[in-house]
Amino acid sequence: MAAKNALPNITAESRVAPACKKYRHAPLEYENGLDVIFHMSTLNMHQRICGICMSTRCGSYGQSGSVDNNSPIAIPIGDKGEVSCSRIYPAKKSVKNQALMGFVLNQCPDDLSTIDNKITKKLTTLAAISSSLGKWVKTSVTDLYIKAPVKHVCMAGEQAQAPCSPRDSEDVEIAIGFPKETEPKQGTLMGVFIPCLQNILGIIYYIRFTWIVGMGGILQSLVLVAFCGACTFLTGLSLSAIATNGAMKGGGPYYLIGRALGPEVGISIGLCFFLGNAVAGAMYVLGAVETFLDAIPSAGFFQETVTVVNNTLVNGTTKSGATTISTPSLHDLQIYGVVVTILLCFIVFGGVKIINKVAPAFLVPVLFSILCIYIGVSIAPEPGASKGITGLSIVTLADNWSSEYQPTNNAGVPEPNGSIYWDFNALLGLFFPAVTGIMAGSNRSASLKDTQRSIPVGTLSATLSTTLMYLLSVFLFGALATREELLTDRLLAAAIAWPGPAVIYIGIILSTLGAALQSLTGAPRLLAAIANDDILPILNCFKAYEGSEPHVATLFTSFICIACVVIGNLDLITPTITMFFLLCYAGVNLSCFLLDLLDAPSWRPRWKIHHWVLSLIGASQCIVIMFMISWTFTVVSLALASLIYYYVSLKGKAGDWGDGFKSAYFQLALRSLRSLGDFANCMKKKGRGMSIFVSIIDGDYHESAEEANTAYRQLSAYIDYKHCEGVAEIIVARSISDGFRSIVQIMGLGNLKPNIVVMRYPEIWRRENLITQIPSSFISIINDCIIANKAIVTVKGLDEWPNEYQRLYGTIDLYWIVRDGGLMLLLSQLLLARDGFESCKIQVFCIAEEGTEAEELKADVKKYLYDLRMHAEVIVVTMKSMEAHSGISPNAKKDPQEEYASAQDRIRAYLSQMKETAQREGRPLMEDGRQVVVNEEKVEKFLYTMLKLNTTIVKYSMMAAVVLVSLPPPPLNHPAYCYMEYMDMLVVNVPRMLIVRGYRRDVVTLFT
Repeated sequence: MAAKNALPNITAESRVAPACKKYRHAPLEYENGLDVIFHMSTLNMHQRICGICMSTRCGSYGQSGSVDNNSPIAIPIGDKGEVSCSRIYPAKKSVKNQALMGFVLNQCPDDLSTIDNKITKKLTTLAAISSSLGKWVKTSVTDLYIKAPVKHVCMAGEQAQAPCSPRDSEDVEIAIGFPKETEPKQGTLMGVFIPCLQNILGIIYYIRFTWIVGMGGILQSLVLVAFCGACTFLTGLSLSAIATNGAMKGGGPYYLIGRALGPEVGISIGLCFFLGNAVAGAMYVLGAVETFLDAIPSAGFFQETVTVVNNTLVNGTTKSGATTISTPSLHDLQIYGVVVTILLCFIVFGGVKIINKVAPAFLVPVLFSILCIYIGVSIAPEPGASKGITGLSIVTLADNWSSEYQPTNNAGVPEPNGSIYWDFNALLGLFFPAVTGIMAGSNRSASLKDTQRSIPVGTLSATLSTTLMYLLSVFLFGALATREELLTDRLLAAAIAWPGPAVIYIGIILSTLGAALQSLTGAPRLLAAIANDDILPILNCFKAYEGSEPHVATLFTSFICIACVVIGNLDLITPTITMFFLLCYAGVNLSCFLLDLLDAPSWRPRWKIHHWVLSLIGASQCIVIMFMISWTFTVVSLALASLIYYYVSLKGKAGDWGDGFKSAYFQLALRSLRSLGDFANCMKKKGRGMSIFVSIIDGDYHESAEEANTAYRQLSAYIDYKHCEGVAEIIVARSISDGFRSIVQIMGLGNLKPNIVVMRYPEIWRRENLITQIPSSFISIINDCIIANKAIVTVKGLDEWPNEYQRLYGTIDLYWIVRDGGLMLLLSQLLLARDGFESCKIQVFCIAEEGTEAEELKADVKKYLYDLRMHAEVIVVTMKSMEAHSGISPNAKKDPQEEYASAQDRIRAYLSQMKETAQREGRPLMEDGRQVVVNEEKVEKFLYTMLKLNTTIVKYSMMAAVVLVSLPPPPLNHPAYCYMEYMDMLVVNVPRMLIVRGYRRDVVTLFT
């Protein structure tokens, strides 16, 4: 066959898809063990295109045989990459539903103008393979290349998923010319470990760590470092588990949390994390400026702040004498900080590539400066050093072992009358930013060679190494200098460094500027990633297309950073950053906790060191740290996240990302349902229970499926419009009776099944086209409910019931004829709870014989209602009074006697017609396939009973808001037509009525 000769020959040795003989493509390599399907089409043009779809469905599309030259074909490839050219399968239409991963040009068009839309669609998938393999496919004739990132891969016969967000849709770029070089992928060291290390080691270690050791003492400083390190380590475990459960895209922790807990939680925490990064940039800038002004005091424009400390408390004793401490002016910090921030923003506007190239240059001075500090500690004290630097000493270690909290001014300088008092919780808020930065690797997932290996190893290695370094530094600094020196020398690390302070000053400035660049680079991309998901319309202005720089988001971030720089107080900024980062870490831990607890089939992380207990401890620890630092800041940050959550849920668009909370609700609902048992039908259920609104469509399901779907959407929309608590269901059946019978049997889930059937009374049953259908269907429904032990409520005059804006006054009258388990009493109480009936009162009418029985019945009913805590007036109607009321009521719109006579005439005519039909056909009286017995005396007696009851209702309850009466069961073997006449006789002249039949269970109780 011609098609067979045109197929690429992929061998087990090369596993490379060659081009046609004339033109050569860049090689495409395939992984072993994947079943690949080739689709080949011969088009009415000079080119031929072969496609590749990664799927395990190869060989399932048809039997081998001849293949039309113009139809797609499928050829299986073995586990080792070999092509079974002897087996060619016609590809069915279902192939089109698969996610086509790429097409390889077998012959190239001589002219680009010959590429029509159909060819372009096939060409776009070519880039999917090339992008996933880090390769470009290019023709040497036209220099045509295509870039289209892979968004979803169909494996194991999985159906192609719909895009979860705009970022998950396919972005295709077709360009003419030579392709640009792709950026090399980074490994664990340069891609994760070094960025995390650079973000963790920052300004706090250089200019605040010795102060923390002096204020909190060695013991509490060790506890502080271990506590914060444990929090970030547990968060790192959760991050590793989530990051290795699938591909990660832009957005870092926001992407992880949003896809695990839903868009509302993801965006609320993501925006807080964005604010944390933006504010962190201000912290790094202030640290760099403060270090610069401390190193070169003459560079300040304003006079330094000079603090004279008298009688400083040291180790519990008062040191006499005055100590003069100089700190940079607040105005100098503001001026230099704003200028530096603007310069950094210009660099960020230049692009992330520039920052990535200079990142190692920022890190090397940091590591070298830390090494210089350790060398300086080992050789201290040097000649000319401060008397407070004792060198490594056991005595100094013992003196600094305990804490010595003192009040300070805003600059952190100890003052007896200082406005700020420090304790362990305050130190926790100051130090925690020194352990943040563990998300730096996850933010670079797109540039990693192996994301699922690099993120866990690099993140946890950086966390453990920095924590160990902090613990060692606590001992070294605590044994190196006196407490007064630790508290008053803001740059003690620079003073002891070898060969001199200049090395530390340079290291601090470069490290903080590098960290500030990372914050000002990552924060706008996080905001752009949130905007690109198109959930919040208000963020649309921050969108940035793939490959472009988020300039608007960068400008917005720079404004936030400058506003925080103007504050000029490092100690006030760091607690704010701590709250935002802790909120993000709590979200990561909570995401892993829910995913671990739910144990969904899609939860298969490669990182196995995780457990829901560890994640729960990590999330709880984050929340505890937040409240320990400042309950005010915690409440404000949680309130901010809650407001964003509410705004997203109110204004945001739907995102089909999966939702861990809803999954948890689902699992909880299933477990609760299984544990309900018979309590599902207990009278102590909260609220109104569960309502199912069902509509039945006559017809065949195959023919009426689309109509049923449309009806379902309309009914669901109407339920939401009316704010009803219930769900919609549509049943397609060949008849109303069959459909209802199906509803009675299968509607519900487990023990949670409907126990009351509410339907409208068929007031239009006399219409010519319905008179033979409705009576039999109505009786069938009632009998089915009786057999299924379900209560029945038939609503008469539904169009006369009040809407949500109308109110009814008067009484709710109950005609209690038979025992129904208190269902009518319960319904009357439920009606009173509605706004339309809240002004009504309940009256209970009882039917009794003459004599003392009436009084006894009234007393018993009153006692019963008292025990039920129900307020109602009891009225007893005797049989004699019912006989007397059988006449015409002045309030009746229709004469009951005339209605009674008309009903008699219609029943006689109907029965006469039935008898004539039976005699003519020589069979017994039949109706709807069942035999009936006609006893005209019983029929007339039943009809007369309905007349007496109706006249009594009209006399006492003509002006009632609603009347509730017991539903008479269909008499055995009576024709359905006769029963409908009985019911019409019962409801005539009553505008609103509920006809109720209970079931064999009490729905009200005497007990609480």
